[in-house]
Amino acid sequence: MDSQDKTPRIVSIELTPVVIPFQEIVREAMSKSGGLGMAIPAEEAWTGIDCAICKMVDEAGNVGLGESYVWWPETGTSPNQIIEVIRQALARYVLGESPFNVERICRRMDNNVARSEAAKGLLDIACYDLMGKVRGVPACEIMGGKAADIPMAALIPLMDADGMVFLAKMFIDQGHSTLRLKLGHGIAEDAAILRAMRKEFGKQVRIRVDYNQAYSPQEAIKAIQAIEPYDIDVAEQPVAAADFVGMAYVQQRVKTPLMAHEGCFSLNDIVTLAELGGIGVVGINTERPGGITAALKAMDFATQHNMGIIIHNQSAGISSATLIHLAAARHAALGHAIELFGYVMLEDDLITGAIDYSGGIARVPSGAGWGVTLDEAALDKYSTGGTVKLTLP
Repeated sequence: MDSQDKTPRIVSIELTPVVIPFQEIVREAMSKSGGLGMAIPAEEAWTGIDCAICKMVDEAGNVGLGESYVWWPETGTSPNQIIEVIRQALARYVLGESPFNVERICRRMDNNVARSEAAKGLLDIACYDLMGKVRGVPACEIMGGKAADIPMAALIPLMDADGMVFLAKMFIDQGHSTLRLKLGHGIAEDAAILRAMRKEFGKQVRIRVDYNQAYSPQEAIKAIQAIEPYDIDVAEQPVAAADFVGMAYVQQRVKTPLMAHEGCFSLNDIVTLAELGGIGVVGINTERPGGITAALKAMDFATQHNMGIIIHNQSAGISSATLIHLAAARHAALGHAIELFGYVMLEDDLITGAIDYSGGIARVPSGAGWGVTLDEAALDKYSTGGTVKLTLP
């Protein structure tokens, strides 16, 4: 993507931390399983999302948007920390550059700042929106793709089997044909949930499951084998996030392809897990493996290694639009419905207008870049601190 043409240089970066609460109905549903709706062993209730919003402006006045969603139990960082990393270290590798030099920007960020994928990715994402704005084309075209209708999966939080079937029916009636079920309260309970799902829906829906690190490797093998008769597409993060060897141990003993999430933050993590034989599907969102440039490389790696790809997140509108464009850019290679559930879960998505998710299908927003506009009033409402503005010296 490096370019030597005379495109406008990036002259300012504006960064704002926000917290967006979940809708009341979502909080009520998750409270039935302890406030999280999943088996992850976090002690604090999950009541909304924290994210950093980026506005990147070039010298012609074009504005590129980025959003990075983080959560302490998984990402291990906060919006304010992301902003501080950019302020102290990363902004100098972006300001004064053309957004079309995004590969060089990423190399310089990687060479000078270890890890911090969420912060690097936030800047990278805004570069792609800015490129689309400069060229006047959708961002998916910048990535080498074109607009397409993207089938979506529905997220079903962990609760009793009857409650999960009830929610699943609601989403299936709306047009979804893939479900992602949260599991992990016990092998027998997991199997009962899958049995109830197949009894109610037969083979008309595809099902993937997410354990959120619930089991030891030995337990995970038993848990996955117990539900394999119910035809499972993917089993996500059955063991502890850092246990790459455990993931490989499980994958070698079950038929269902595994996907890492909580333990997979960088392109190197994905390659390592694949080389160990620990995954059969690559999971992608905006903060993992950190922005669009790394995500495209990860998706191409997955394709080269005959692995499926799942794009998923519970983020607000900018990130959701980003991931829809990303899915469109590599649509033929995915093999799995994408899952974007922020529009269902969140009180506000921080964009004006609405992305079309009707009938269980995500449509690529029309317009240049991500095709969405930041709702400045909503940004002010949900901001948890002042906007940090960084400018070209």
